[in-house]
Amino acid sequence: MHRIMVVDDEENITRALSRTLRQDPDWEVETYTNAQDALKRARSSLFDAIISDYNMPGDNGVDFLNAMREIQPDAVRILLTGVVNVDTLMSAINKAGAFRFYTKPWDDDELIAGVREGLSFHDLAVENRMLAEQVRDQRAELERCRMKLQG
Repeated sequence: MHRIMVVDDEENITRALSRTLRQDPDWEVETYTNAQDALKRARSSLFDAIISDYNMPGDNGVDFLNAMREIQPDAVRILLTGVVNVDTLMSAINKAGAFRFYTKPWDDDELIAGVREGLSFHDLAVENRMLAEQVRDQRAELERCRMKLQG
């Protein structure tokens, strides 16, 4: 099961995205129309992917995704926007570490494929970190055993 957070100030957009994403029975979707509420929730619950609108009152999507990057660095970050320009793209990639960028209106199949790819990337990154920790633990144990044998 993967958990996906959707943030857009327009409730009809969050409903449409939720309907689209819930086509996959392995995805649990939470929607928010306020970036601050979403950030508060992210401090108490883990998400595998975050999909955010770019233009929202108060916070823009890049700033929101950047804050999410600090709170949940492993979550895949995806930006949705009706505003397409190079500065937005560069900011989304460089500042927020966005995995993908989609324009409104989005193509459901493309969005689902992109989210699936992002979740696969997420799963591999988490697995790699766990394996690296396991290797560090095993090395430490080997060193302890070596010291005991030399002792």
